[in-house]
Amino acid sequence: MPYTPIVGTLGYVLSKDRNKVLMVHRTAREHDYHRGKFNGLGGKMERGEDVETALRREIYEEAGIRALDVTLRGTINWTGFGPKLEDWLGFIFIITSYDGEVNSHSPEGPLEWIAIKDLNSLPMWEGDKFFLPLVFDEDPRVFHGFMPYENETPLNWTFTR
Repeated sequence: MPYTPIVGTLGYVLSKDRNKVLMVHRTAREHDYHRGKFNGLGGKMERGEDVETALRREIYEEAGIRALDVTLRGTINWTGFGPKLEDWLGFIFIITSYDGEVNSHSPEGPLEWIAIKDLNSLPMWEGDKFFLPLVFDEDPRVFHGFMPYENETPLNWTFTR
């Protein structure tokens, strides 16, 4: 069976001191499958875009800032995710500098600066807690992960670097 995932981006904007990360608290849309959870910024890649252009567009649409220094940290293949059991291929980035003033609110909900050390205490997808340490660690190598989902729960987490 051919693999035809939804291609998406997920970006983590760091504060100037690199101790905090900009997160969206998904509370704005009543029927949002992510409702109540904290997440990085990003979304679906559009036809005619490469993944970095898609990320930069999403960061601007959601936070009102222009991402300047963007680094690919990893890719994740999520299968069976969400109410439609979709397959996603996600490109995970870290943004270490940006231009402009961060909006206080995005179309999905309020934007909040959260200490990186406190991320695990937030309501988020259970699977995020597996890959977030790889996003923020000092290892310069890109990771490539696989995380199949069933009933909103990750069944497994494997990755290579």
